[in-house]
Amino acid sequence: MTRILVAEDEARISSFIEKGLRSAGFTTDIATTGADALHLALSGGFDLLVLDIGLPGIDGYEVLRRLRAAHVTLPVIVLTARTSAEDTLASLEGGANDYMPKPFRFDELLARIRLRIADAGAGGGTVLSVDGLQLDLRTRRASVDGRQVELSAREFALAEELMRNPDRVLSREQLLSRVWGYDFDPGSNIVDVYVGYLRTKLGAAHIETVRGMGYRLR
Repeated sequence: MTRILVAEDEARISSFIEKGLRSAGFTTDIATTGADALHLALSGGFDLLVLDIGLPGIDGYEVLRRLRAAHVTLPVIVLTARTSAEDTLASLEGGANDYMPKPFRFDELLARIRLRIADAGAGGGTVLSVDGLQLDLRTRRASVDGRQVELSAREFALAEELMRNPDRVLSREQLLSRVWGYDFDPGSNIVDVYVGYLRTKLGAAHIETVRGMGYRLR
């Protein structure tokens, strides 16, 4: 059975989430401090973490940082009252797979949990290789023609999505939904910015712009 770890120190919110998840068929555990959340997440016994940023002790940002530093690829959905653009980007750049502001609708949270669990289980092998590019999904390392390159969490996620769909055009909207998992302003140029970062690190020739449609990995 799928196990969800909910790191939330407000009893009312954690109880609400726990009851909803159990009704949906999930097994849940609650962590009320950052230290407990980190300890449980590192145990390897969970399929997804719902993480509040404002935890007592070490906060959610630090929990996330330590998990990713330990190469733990557990999907993480950040759930927080901090709704500024800076907080959103800090969570995603820190390695979160998704971000939801409080207050939230449980049906939307449930849909995102199911999506992230499905994404995590759909990968097949742990290494993706396309024309000299290589991503190790377990260690979160990337290389180009055998040369290791450093990618941020969001750059890695974007590269992974493109490499799972070689020679297929992916629209900006598809990439926003799959990589960021957050409803950015449709006029945002964040996808274009990160494609630019990837071109610099992986080589411009690998990623083609298809005018009026999106991007394609050659």
